[in-house]
Amino acid sequence: MDKTRIGFIGLGNVGGKLAGNLLRHGIDLTVRDLDPERVAEFVARGAKASPTPRALAETTDIIITCLPSPAACAAVMEGADGVLAGIGAGKIWLEMSTTDAAEIRRLGARVEAAGSTAMDCPVSGGCHRAATGNISIFAGGAREAFERVLPTLSILGRQILHTGPIGSASILKVITNYLCTTHLVALTEALSVAKVVGLDLNMTYEGIRISSGNSFVHETESQVILNGSRDISFTMDLVIKDVGLFDTIAQEHGVPLELSPLVLGIFKDGERRYGPRELSPNIIRRLEDACGIRVLGEGFPAEMVDEEPEAKGYEVVPKGRARAG
Repeated sequence: MDKTRIGFIGLGNVGGKLAGNLLRHGIDLTVRDLDPERVAEFVARGAKASPTPRALAETTDIIITCLPSPAACAAVMEGADGVLAGIGAGKIWLEMSTTDAAEIRRLGARVEAAGSTAMDCPVSGGCHRAATGNISIFAGGAREAFERVLPTLSILGRQILHTGPIGSASILKVITNYLCTTHLVALTEALSVAKVVGLDLNMTYEGIRISSGNSFVHETESQVILNGSRDISFTMDLVIKDVGLFDTIAQEHGVPLELSPLVLGIFKDGERRYGPRELSPNIIRRLEDACGIRVLGEGFPAEMVDEEPEAKGYEVVPKGRARAG
């Protein structure tokens, strides 16, 4: 059993599943969340609870945060009883949220000044894969630090990519989230047109799946759209945060994007209509409402379940690169 003591802050939709993987693998785990019921569930399963982020940092070797926004992360790190008040030499902070690269570098510098190491390690692949340990992880930070935490990341995820210096993983994550969101918007339009012209939607789903129009987003989010639950454990406010981060990066570097502002505008309209905590696949409601239709199929699941067996994680090496070491 690994003797590394890990602290996990943020037991939400993704964080709770990632922390659960650590617990299932016998890791010495301490948890912290603002929801006492979530903490109690983990304590009942063998985790320890920490009264503050500071106390968690003082008693663990690796501190993981998985929080809904850069502001939430800053509050956890820099508060009076925050992680920075308790972190010491030789520890590692892993930020697994989708966050702003400049902010992760700023907080990372404060962690480094305290004698510890900082990395950004956002995940990608959906809550259903977070639950099984089959999610992908981008890891930004020094190569030495990456190799030190690779055993832990190999429990949390399957395909692990070292992206370069701290902040690079966060940039890559918002790029992939932008692509995911763009695919989702395109799919809502495609499925709505299929409905209006009278195509069978189960047949349409399969036609897209076996064609050049297929994507990971289609194989997951289209299913919960057609079920009607639209439950992918992700909400419109989080989409706006992520695509907004991507759009800001492009603007700061003078890239004249055209699709990104349109996608961001579509979701801001969806937020105005349906609320910030509306499930993100329900962006299709804009088209359903406009056309007086319901885009539904038969026999699709209400939520996605990862049916692949759990597999030990491994480093993904980019094409044309030699594996380090």
